[in-house]
Amino acid sequence: MLHTLEFSTASRDEMRDITREIISLVHQSRVKEGTVLIYCPHTTAGIAINENADPDVKHDVLLRLDEVYPWEHPKYRHAEGNTASHLKSITCGPSQTVIITEGELLLGRWQGIYFCEFDGPRRRQYHVKIMEG
Repeated sequence: MLHTLEFSTASRDEMRDITREIISLVHQSRVKEGTVLIYCPHTTAGIAINENADPDVKHDVLLRLDEVYPWEHPKYRHAEGNTASHLKSITCGPSQTVIITEGELLLGRWQGIYFCEFDGPRRRQYHVKIMEG
């Protein structure tokens, strides 16, 4: 089962919690045992799993990524001027896989699934593939 979800991001850098959407799709699928793959088809965004209990974690992650990959650098050569967003997406990665057991995502107590925008605001999409077995 493949699903494509679309939405608009509001700022250049943001981490959007998509956990509820993934849980809903897993429940709709009625898959009891398997995996779900969440994939981002963009070169300036990614998918991450991290803490979703404290909103300051998102702030701190984005802050530190900006420090490591500043938006402007005198040695950047990419003509579009968004080298930092490409570097952030490489660091984040394009996908995450989560185990489904007893019809639920096997996430840790504090974990959530995030769509990570690094070059917004933009219209974005991500794909969710639910696999039984």
